[in-house]
Amino acid sequence: MAASAEDTAALLGRVPVFETLGPDEITHVADVAVPRSFRAGEIVFREGDDSDTCYVVRAGHARAVREHPDGRQITLATFGPGDIFGELAMFDDERRSATIEAVDDLDVLGIAGMDFRALLTRFPDIAVKLVIALGRRLRAANERLARQSFQTVQSRVAAVLAQLVEQARAEGADDRDVLVTATQTDLAQLAGSSRESASRFLAVLERAGVISQGRGRLTVHDPAALQGYVY
Repeated sequence: MAASAEDTAALLGRVPVFETLGPDEITHVADVAVPRSFRAGEIVFREGDDSDTCYVVRAGHARAVREHPDGRQITLATFGPGDIFGELAMFDDERRSATIEAVDDLDVLGIAGMDFRALLTRFPDIAVKLVIALGRRLRAANERLARQSFQTVQSRVAAVLAQLVEQARAEGADDRDVLVTATQTDLAQLAGSSRESASRFLAVLERAGVISQGRGRLTVHDPAALQGYVY
């Protein structure tokens, strides 16, 4: 179902990269946003493709992966409703640095770089505000990387799991018994650890009653207790 102009503007207003824009400016961005859909498992774009469009997730989930020449893949990030990916396409046409795959049925808003740059020419104040928002995102990313460099594997895995819990809550999950759809391999890759190390720590959490594991998913029974492992 196509989103109304009001729904589109409301979604864009929740995207961190647009957080500094006012209502009229958000409306201008919404005017150049185009709905698109991808089936589960479908590739949105591949590493090395030309960069011409950024995407905001309306519904569903996607993941960013990098491929090794020997065929192995590593998951770099996951995206849910309100998240943006490929945003550098708004400013330049460098080739994609990762492959984006739909995890389940995915609805997005596509914003073509050419259209967005034309918008910035008409409304240059938007460009200034975007630089401020992107600077905040870069600072937050640097702080996260610095923090991770001092964390143990267990703390990194717990932090990734806590982040997935918060994403699930933002999509309507309850405060307890939060279902997270992710494999042990996914969690390990997101935390920058081996699958074996992540698996051992998840077993510790399971014995403590914090989580229970299933095939390709797990349930976090006590998110507050999970936070005790993040430091």
